[in-house]
Parts: sequence; C-alpha cells; structure tokens
Amino acid sequence: MELLDGRPENTEGRLPREIRTYDLLDSLGIRYKRTDHERTDTMEACNAVDDILGVIICKNLFLCNRQKTVFYLLMMPGDKKFKTKELSVQINSSRLSFADPEDMLKYLDIEPGSVSIMGLMNDRDRAVNLLIDEDVLKDEYIGCHPCVNTSSLKLRTEDVIRIFLPAVKHDFRTVHLVGED
Repeated sequence: MELLDGRPENTEGRLPREIRTYDLLDSLGIRYKRTDHERTDTMEACNAVDDILGVIICKNLFLCNRQKTVFYLLMMPGDKKFKTKELSVQINSSRLSFADPEDMLKYLDIEPGSVSIMGLMNDRDRAVNLLIDEDVLKDEYIGCHPCVNTSSLKLRTEDVIRIFLPAVKHDFRTVHLVGED
C-alpha cells in the first residue's frame, strides 16, 4: 500500500460508485489522499490502512429505528465502542438497530463493509440522518472509504463539513458518545 494524491489514473475494474465519489470530490475542488488495498474485514487490516493514511478511519454505522422508517449514518472514531442505548437517548429514538443491507444499497448505494459518509451523495431524497460523534469533528482529517472497501481516503474534516455536505444537501447532528464499558 502507498499513499497517493487524488483519483486513480487507471479506473479499469473499479465500480461506478467509487468513480462517482472521485468525480464529485474533484468537481468540488476537495483534495484528498488515497490508498488502495485488499478488503478490510479485520481490525488488523484496518489498522494497516490507518497507518498508511496517518489517520484512524471512522467507524460508520448504518442504523434505523425499529419500524425502519428513520435511517441514520453514525460516524464515530474507529477505536470507540458503540452503545445503542447511549445514542438512542440522545436522538430520542428507541430500539435502534443495524439497517438491512438492502436499505444500505437503496439509500447510499453502498454494500456492507463499505459504509461511508461519501454514500450521502447517493441519498438524493435525504432519507438518511447524519450523526457525527464530537471526537470526529476535533480531528483535522477524516478517513473513509470511497463507497468501496478496497480503497480509503484521507480528507480534511473542514472540507467534508463545509464543502461536501452542503453539496450533497445534508447537514449533521453532533452526538457525544462515551463508548466505555
């Protein structure tokens, strides 16, 4: 793995959703670093990618209420534990659970293992509510996938908040997750 500037020169064999991510970032003038890698299915693989990027990739969870009528994308530090009850109280939603892969594909055009804030570019109806843990906002950079889990990006947090989110017509709510046992 190596850290590269911007989009790949050769896009052969890459999924359209990944290329759309680069197209959007480039059109918005957002600079980013990229590394290509094998699927990140283990913490060890994620840690190796983090080391290359020089930033911890955000843990992105796609959640829904019990009725599956409200959907949430939660961004939190990758090394913080997720506690459903802790978040449910803050957003006044009982019985949060992980959303189905079909809903992930329907709303974000993303498959399990590839969930990322970049998927919000595909949520044209703004059906997904973005929740960001306050610790993510304190970091200068955000690490995320470009809608596939075989590449990872390093973007300035400020660019994601001030340029990307307005461009995809999404706002966010800050949450405070302790994540301790």
